[in-house]
Amino acid sequence: MWPLYWVISAVLLAFHTLFGNIFGDASGIAWVLSIIGLTLVIRAALIPLFVKQIKSSRNMQLIQPKVKELQKKYGHDRERLAQETMKLYRDSGTNPFASCLPILLQMPIFLSLFRLIDQAAKNPEQVRGLMTVELNRQFGDAVFLNAKISDTFLTTDLLSVRILAAVLVLAMTATTFLTQRQLMSKNMPPDALTGPYAQQQKLLLYVLPLAFGFGGIFFPVGVLFYWTTSNLWTMGQQFYVIRNNPAPGTPAFQAKQDRDAAKAARKGIVLDTATAEPVPEPEVRPAQRQQPKRESRQQRKNKKKK
Repeated sequence: MWPLYWVISAVLLAFHTLFGNIFGDASGIAWVLSIIGLTLVIRAALIPLFVKQIKSSRNMQLIQPKVKELQKKYGHDRERLAQETMKLYRDSGTNPFASCLPILLQMPIFLSLFRLIDQAAKNPEQVRGLMTVELNRQFGDAVFLNAKISDTFLTTDLLSVRILAAVLVLAMTATTFLTQRQLMSKNMPPDALTGPYAQQQKLLLYVLPLAFGFGGIFFPVGVLFYWTTSNLWTMGQQFYVIRNNPAPGTPAFQAKQDRDAAKAARKGIVLDTATAEPVPEPEVRPAQRQQPKRESRQQRKNKKKK
Protein backbone atom coordinates (compact mmCIF):
# COMPACT_ATOMS: atom_id res chain seq x y z
CA MET A 1 0.00 0.00 0.00
CA TRP A 2 2.94 2.37 0.44
CA PRO A 3 3.18 3.39 -3.25
CA LEU A 4 -0.54 4.20 -3.19
CA TYR A 5 -0.12 6.29 -0.04
CA TRP A 6 2.50 8.39 -1.83
CA VAL A 7 0.42 8.87 -4.98
CA ILE A 8 -2.85 9.59 -3.17
CA SER A 9 -1.28 11.95 -0.66
CA ALA A 10 0.54 13.81 -3.47
CA VAL A 11 -2.69 14.44 -5.41
CA LEU A 12 -4.62 15.20 -2.22
CA LEU A 13 -2.06 17.74 -1.00
CA ALA A 14 -1.81 19.40 -4.42
CA PHE A 15 -5.53 20.19 -4.24
CA HIS A 16 -5.23 21.09 -0.55
CA THR A 17 -2.58 23.67 -1.40
CA LEU A 18 -5.01 25.24 -3.89
CA PHE A 19 -8.13 25.18 -1.73
CA GLY A 20 -6.23 25.84 1.50
CA ASN A 21 -5.10 29.20 0.13
CA ILE A 22 -8.76 30.07 -0.45
CA PHE A 23 -10.58 28.62 2.57
CA GLY A 24 -7.76 28.06 5.04
CA ASP A 25 -5.45 25.09 5.54
CA ALA A 26 -7.37 23.62 8.47
CA SER A 27 -10.88 24.21 7.08
CA GLY A 28 -13.10 21.22 6.42
CA ILE A 29 -14.28 22.53 3.05
CA ALA A 30 -10.66 22.68 1.81
CA TRP A 31 -10.13 19.00 2.71
CA VAL A 32 -13.52 17.90 1.30
CA LEU A 33 -12.83 19.70 -2.00
CA SER A 34 -9.37 18.09 -2.04
CA ILE A 35 -10.99 14.64 -1.70
CA ILE A 36 -13.40 15.48 -4.54
CA GLY A 37 -10.46 16.67 -6.66
CA LEU A 38 -8.61 13.42 -5.92
CA THR A 39 -11.71 11.48 -7.03
CA LEU A 40 -11.94 13.37 -10.33
CA VAL A 41 -8.26 12.77 -11.10
CA ILE A 42 -8.61 9.04 -10.42
CA ARG A 43 -11.77 8.71 -12.52
CA ALA A 44 -10.20 10.66 -15.38
CA ALA A 45 -7.24 8.26 -15.30
CA LEU A 46 -9.68 5.33 -15.52
CA ILE A 47 -11.46 6.60 -18.66
CA PRO A 48 -9.56 4.21 -21.04
CA LEU A 49 -10.58 1.31 -18.81
CA PHE A 50 -14.17 2.54 -18.79
CA VAL A 51 -14.19 2.61 -22.60
CA LYS A 52 -13.01 -1.01 -22.65
CA GLN A 53 -15.70 -1.87 -20.12
CA ILE A 54 -18.42 -0.32 -22.31
CA LYS A 55 -17.17 -2.14 -25.42
CA SER A 56 -17.02 -5.46 -23.61
CA SER A 57 -20.46 -4.93 -22.08
CA ARG A 58 -21.88 -4.12 -25.52
CA ASN A 59 -20.31 -7.23 -27.02
CA MET A 60 -21.80 -9.29 -24.19
CA GLN A 61 -25.23 -7.95 -25.09
CA LEU A 62 -24.85 -8.51 -28.82
CA ILE A 63 -23.65 -12.11 -28.54
CA GLN A 64 -26.45 -13.20 -26.20
CA PRO A 65 -28.47 -14.79 -29.07
CA LYS A 66 -25.41 -16.87 -29.98
CA VAL A 67 -24.91 -17.82 -26.33
CA LYS A 68 -28.50 -19.04 -26.21
CA GLU A 69 -27.93 -21.13 -29.34
CA LEU A 70 -24.91 -22.74 -27.70
CA GLN A 71 -26.96 -23.47 -24.59
CA LYS A 72 -29.61 -25.21 -26.67
CA LYS A 73 -27.01 -27.14 -28.63
CA TYR A 74 -24.67 -28.18 -25.79
CA GLY A 75 -26.95 -27.87 -22.75
CA HIS A 76 -26.47 -31.58 -22.03
CA ASP A 77 -22.66 -31.25 -22.01
CA ARG A 78 -21.49 -28.59 -19.55
CA GLU A 79 -17.81 -28.97 -20.40
CA ARG A 80 -18.39 -28.56 -24.13
CA LEU A 81 -20.74 -25.65 -23.47
CA ALA A 82 -18.08 -23.88 -21.40
CA GLN A 83 -15.45 -24.45 -24.11
CA GLU A 84 -17.68 -23.16 -26.92
CA THR A 85 -18.79 -20.17 -24.84
CA MET A 86 -15.19 -19.16 -24.06
CA LYS A 87 -14.34 -19.59 -27.76
CA LEU A 88 -17.21 -17.26 -28.62
CA TYR A 89 -15.90 -14.72 -26.11
CA ARG A 90 -12.41 -14.88 -27.63
CA ASP A 91 -13.65 -14.59 -31.23
CA SER A 92 -15.82 -11.57 -30.40
CA GLY A 93 -13.16 -9.89 -28.24
CA THR A 94 -15.37 -10.01 -25.15
CA ASN A 95 -14.22 -10.15 -21.56
CA PRO A 96 -17.09 -11.19 -19.26
CA PHE A 97 -15.24 -9.79 -16.24
CA ALA A 98 -14.51 -6.35 -17.73
CA SER A 99 -17.53 -4.78 -16.02
CA CYS A 100 -15.91 -5.45 -12.62
CA LEU A 101 -12.51 -3.97 -13.43
CA PRO A 102 -13.22 -0.28 -12.60
CA ILE A 103 -14.54 -1.25 -9.16
CA LEU A 104 -11.70 -3.70 -8.51
CA LEU A 105 -9.03 -1.15 -9.47
CA GLN A 106 -10.62 1.51 -7.29
CA MET A 107 -10.71 -0.69 -4.20
CA PRO A 108 -6.98 -0.32 -3.32
CA ILE A 109 -7.29 3.46 -3.77
CA PHE A 110 -10.43 3.46 -1.66
CA LEU A 111 -8.70 1.47 1.10
CA SER A 112 -5.65 3.72 0.99
CA LEU A 113 -7.78 6.84 1.44
CA PHE A 114 -9.69 5.08 4.22
CA ARG A 115 -6.43 4.30 6.05
CA LEU A 116 -5.09 7.85 5.54
CA ILE A 117 -8.20 9.38 7.10
CA ASP A 118 -8.51 6.77 9.85
CA GLN A 119 -4.87 6.99 10.92
CA ALA A 120 -4.86 10.79 10.69
CA ALA A 121 -7.60 10.83 13.32
CA LYS A 122 -6.39 7.98 15.55
CA ASN A 123 -2.61 8.20 15.27
CA PRO A 124 -1.47 11.48 13.65
CA GLU A 125 2.18 10.82 14.62
CA GLN A 126 2.31 7.93 12.15
CA VAL A 127 2.82 9.62 8.79
CA ARG A 128 2.05 7.98 5.43
CA GLY A 129 3.21 9.16 2.03
CA LEU A 130 3.66 12.93 1.94
CA MET A 131 1.47 13.57 4.98
CA THR A 132 3.15 15.18 7.98
CA VAL A 133 2.09 15.14 11.63
CA GLU A 134 0.61 18.64 11.28
CA LEU A 135 -1.28 17.71 8.11
CA ASN A 136 -2.56 14.54 9.78
CA ARG A 137 -3.97 16.60 12.66
CA GLN A 138 -5.59 19.04 10.24
CA PHE A 139 -7.00 16.20 8.19
CA GLY A 140 -8.34 14.24 11.15
CA ASP A 141 -9.82 17.28 12.92
CA ALA A 142 -11.26 19.05 9.83
CA VAL A 143 -14.95 19.88 10.29
CA PHE A 144 -17.47 20.15 7.45
CA LEU A 145 -21.15 20.93 8.11
CA ASN A 146 -20.58 20.38 11.86
CA ALA A 147 -19.11 16.92 11.25
CA LYS A 148 -15.50 15.73 11.33
CA ILE A 149 -14.57 14.13 8.02
CA SER A 150 -12.84 11.36 9.99
CA ASP A 151 -16.04 10.42 11.89
CA THR A 152 -18.31 7.56 10.87
CA PHE A 153 -22.01 6.94 11.45
CA LEU A 154 -21.23 4.41 14.19
CA THR A 155 -18.35 6.11 16.00
CA THR A 156 -20.10 9.32 16.98
CA ASP A 157 -22.99 10.41 19.15
CA LEU A 158 -23.39 13.75 17.38
CA LEU A 159 -26.65 14.08 15.45
CA SER A 160 -25.06 16.35 12.84
CA VAL A 161 -22.47 13.71 11.97
CA ARG A 162 -25.06 10.96 11.71
CA ILE A 163 -27.33 13.08 9.51
CA LEU A 164 -24.51 13.96 7.10
CA ALA A 165 -23.24 10.35 7.03
CA ALA A 166 -26.76 9.02 6.44
CA VAL A 167 -27.35 11.47 3.57
CA LEU A 168 -24.05 10.47 1.94
CA VAL A 169 -24.75 6.74 2.40
CA LEU A 170 -28.19 7.15 0.80
CA ALA A 171 -26.67 9.18 -2.05
CA MET A 172 -23.98 6.55 -2.58
CA THR A 173 -26.58 3.75 -2.58
CA ALA A 174 -29.00 5.59 -4.89
CA THR A 175 -26.34 6.51 -7.45
CA THR A 176 -25.09 2.92 -7.54
CA PHE A 177 -28.62 1.63 -8.16
CA LEU A 178 -29.49 4.28 -10.77
CA THR A 179 -26.27 3.70 -12.71
CA GLN A 180 -26.91 -0.03 -13.03
CA ARG A 181 -30.60 0.49 -13.81
CA GLN A 182 -29.71 3.03 -16.48
CA LEU A 183 -27.54 0.44 -18.19
CA MET A 184 -30.21 -2.26 -18.10
CA SER A 185 -33.20 -0.15 -19.12
CA LYS A 186 -31.58 1.95 -21.84
CA ASN A 187 -28.64 0.05 -23.33
CA MET A 188 -29.60 -3.63 -23.32
CA PRO A 189 -31.50 -5.24 -26.22
CA PRO A 190 -34.55 -7.43 -25.47
CA ASP A 191 -32.56 -10.63 -26.15
CA ALA A 192 -30.05 -9.67 -23.47
CA LEU A 193 -32.70 -9.27 -20.78
CA THR A 194 -32.98 -13.03 -20.37
CA GLY A 195 -30.38 -15.68 -19.69
CA PRO A 196 -27.33 -15.87 -17.39
CA TYR A 197 -25.91 -12.47 -18.32
CA ALA A 198 -29.23 -10.77 -17.56
CA GLN A 199 -29.44 -12.59 -14.23
CA GLN A 200 -25.94 -11.37 -13.39
CA GLN A 201 -26.92 -7.78 -14.20
CA LYS A 202 -30.11 -8.04 -12.13
CA LEU A 203 -28.09 -9.43 -9.24
CA LEU A 204 -25.69 -6.49 -9.43
CA LEU A 205 -28.64 -4.11 -9.63
CA TYR A 206 -29.75 -5.01 -6.10
CA VAL A 207 -26.69 -6.52 -4.41
CA LEU A 208 -24.21 -3.68 -5.05
CA PRO A 209 -26.40 -0.90 -3.58
CA LEU A 210 -27.17 -3.04 -0.53
CA ALA A 211 -23.49 -3.83 -0.04
CA PHE A 212 -22.49 -0.17 -0.26
CA GLY A 213 -25.39 0.89 1.93
CA PHE A 214 -24.41 -1.56 4.65
CA GLY A 215 -20.70 -0.82 4.39
CA GLY A 216 -21.28 2.94 4.29
CA ILE A 217 -22.09 3.16 7.99
CA PHE A 218 -18.50 2.07 8.71
CA PHE A 219 -16.88 4.59 6.32
CA PRO A 220 -15.54 7.99 7.44
CA VAL A 221 -17.40 10.99 6.05
CA GLY A 222 -14.41 11.84 3.84
CA VAL A 223 -14.50 8.39 2.24
CA LEU A 224 -18.25 8.73 1.67
CA PHE A 225 -17.57 11.97 -0.24
CA TYR A 226 -15.04 10.10 -2.36
CA TRP A 227 -17.36 7.21 -3.25
CA THR A 228 -20.45 9.39 -3.87
CA THR A 229 -18.46 11.66 -6.20
CA SER A 230 -17.11 8.60 -8.01
CA ASN A 231 -20.64 7.24 -8.47
CA LEU A 232 -21.89 10.57 -9.84
CA TRP A 233 -19.00 10.59 -12.31
CA THR A 234 -19.83 7.02 -13.39
CA MET A 235 -23.51 7.84 -13.85
CA GLY A 236 -22.80 10.96 -15.92
CA GLN A 237 -20.11 9.24 -17.99
CA GLN A 238 -22.38 6.28 -18.70
CA PHE A 239 -25.29 8.57 -19.62
CA TYR A 240 -23.07 10.37 -22.16
CA VAL A 241 -21.86 7.11 -23.73
CA ILE A 242 -25.34 5.54 -23.89
CA ARG A 243 -26.87 8.70 -25.37
CA ASN A 244 -24.22 9.25 -28.04
CA ASN A 245 -23.00 5.73 -28.80
CA PRO A 246 -25.74 3.24 -27.84
CA ALA A 247 -25.70 -0.48 -28.60
CA PRO A 248 -27.75 -1.48 -31.68
CA GLY A 249 -31.23 -2.80 -31.01
CA THR A 250 -31.65 -1.02 -27.66
CA PRO A 251 -34.12 1.67 -26.54
CA ALA A 252 -31.22 4.15 -26.41
CA PHE A 253 -30.33 3.32 -30.03
CA GLN A 254 -33.92 3.94 -31.14
CA ALA A 255 -34.03 7.20 -29.19
CA LYS A 256 -30.80 8.36 -30.88
CA GLN A 257 -32.23 7.51 -34.31
CA ASP A 258 -35.36 9.53 -33.51
CA ARG A 259 -33.25 12.50 -32.40
CA ASP A 260 -31.08 12.30 -35.50
CA ALA A 261 -34.15 12.06 -37.75
CA ALA A 262 -35.78 15.07 -36.07
CA LYS A 263 -32.55 17.07 -36.36
CA ALA A 264 -32.17 16.12 -40.02
CA ALA A 265 -35.82 16.99 -40.73
CA ARG A 266 -35.24 20.51 -39.39
CA LYS A 267 -32.41 20.84 -41.91
CA GLY A 268 -34.47 19.33 -44.72
CA ILE A 269 -32.42 16.11 -44.86
CA VAL A 270 -34.06 12.69 -45.23
CA LEU A 271 -32.40 9.79 -43.34
CA ASP A 272 -32.48 6.11 -44.28
CA THR A 273 -34.40 4.32 -41.48
CA ALA A 274 -32.14 1.25 -41.72
CA THR A 275 -28.70 2.91 -41.73
CA ALA A 276 -29.52 6.37 -40.33
CA GLU A 277 -27.48 7.79 -43.19
CA PRO A 278 -28.70 10.68 -45.39
CA VAL A 279 -30.62 9.49 -48.44
CA PRO A 280 -28.90 10.85 -51.56
CA GLU A 281 -31.07 13.11 -53.65
CA PRO A 282 -31.96 11.76 -57.10
CA GLU A 283 -29.70 13.05 -59.84
CA VAL A 284 -31.49 15.60 -62.00
CA ARG A 285 -30.26 15.56 -65.57
CA PRO A 286 -30.81 18.56 -67.86
CA ALA A 287 -33.55 18.07 -70.45
CA GLN A 288 -32.13 16.97 -73.80
CA ARG A 289 -32.73 19.25 -76.77
CA GLN A 290 -35.13 17.66 -79.23
CA GLN A 291 -33.56 17.24 -82.64
CA PRO A 292 -35.74 18.11 -85.67
CA LYS A 293 -36.83 15.23 -87.83
CA ARG A 294 -34.81 14.58 -90.95
CA GLU A 295 -36.73 15.19 -94.18
CA SER A 296 -36.04 13.97 -97.67
CA ARG A 297 -35.34 16.34 -100.59
CA GLN A 298 -38.77 15.67 -102.06
CA GLN A 299 -40.47 16.58 -98.77
CA ARG A 300 -38.59 19.87 -98.61
CA LYS A 301 -39.61 20.68 -102.23
CA ASN A 302 -43.25 19.96 -101.45
CA LYS A 303 -43.08 22.34 -98.43
CA LYS A 304 -41.68 25.11 -100.63
CA LYS A 305 -44.47 24.65 -103.20
CA LYS A 306 -47.03 24.98 -100.42
